[in-house]
Amino acid sequence: MNIPMRRSAPAPVEMSIMEHLVELRNRIFAVLISLVIGTVIGFLAAETVMLYLQQPYGREFIVLGPTSGITAYFRVALMLGGILSIPMITYHLLMFVLPGLTNREKRLVLVSIPPITLLFLVGMLFTWFVLIPPAIGFLSGFQPRLFQPEWTADLYLGFVTTLLFWMGAAFETPLVFFIVALLGFVRPRMLLRNWRIAVVGSMVAAAIITPTVDPVNMFLVVAPLLSLFLLSIGLTAIAARIHDHRAASVAPPPLT
Repeated sequence: MNIPMRRSAPAPVEMSIMEHLVELRNRIFAVLISLVIGTVIGFLAAETVMLYLQQPYGREFIVLGPTSGITAYFRVALMLGGILSIPMITYHLLMFVLPGLTNREKRLVLVSIPPITLLFLVGMLFTWFVLIPPAIGFLSGFQPRLFQPEWTADLYLGFVTTLLFWMGAAFETPLVFFIVALLGFVRPRMLLRNWRIAVVGSMVAAAIITPTVDPVNMFLVVAPLLSLFLLSIGLTAIAARIHDHRAASVAPPPLT
């Protein structure tokens, strides 16, 4: 009796260092093109966005130099360009760090791009409505008998845009880990073994993107970062089970 053998996926073709560099160059070029297009679109909406970002401050920004206003305007336009190009950035990053994918796995990466982008927007909304108000309140009310807050446009918008962008990027990580684990590149034990690195990394990231060193604002950043890490472990465990089940189902039957 002849037993039909399942066709296995083609073995990944090994690439030379030069081919990897050429691929990296092409993907960086594609990301830069999308960023430029997004920034051009961002210039058209930058004034409206700046007026919205100005609301927590409550009055016009101060500029200390002839080009300070242009710099602040370009910063907001660049942030909008980065937001619009997030799908392209995520796609090319995943395709470069996960080589040798089959057509089915590439489709999985493509399908994951919209929810990853949605998580980025959720992270920005969380930052705007939860993190930024207490940070602005603390900064504007710190030692009022000693300091009169007169913030410049570049410093204020630099703080807001940095916090918005990087917290939005942090909210993408659970789903990215889920996709990578679904493809068999990450296991939950790997994340569990590195929990100390995750804690230290969260504190370092909070110190970089948080404008203040007070424990309240630091906690407002560290807490969601660690929660996202725990969520990543849970999603990775689910994805690893799915991957193992798929691998067992496509394995050829033993020869008798």
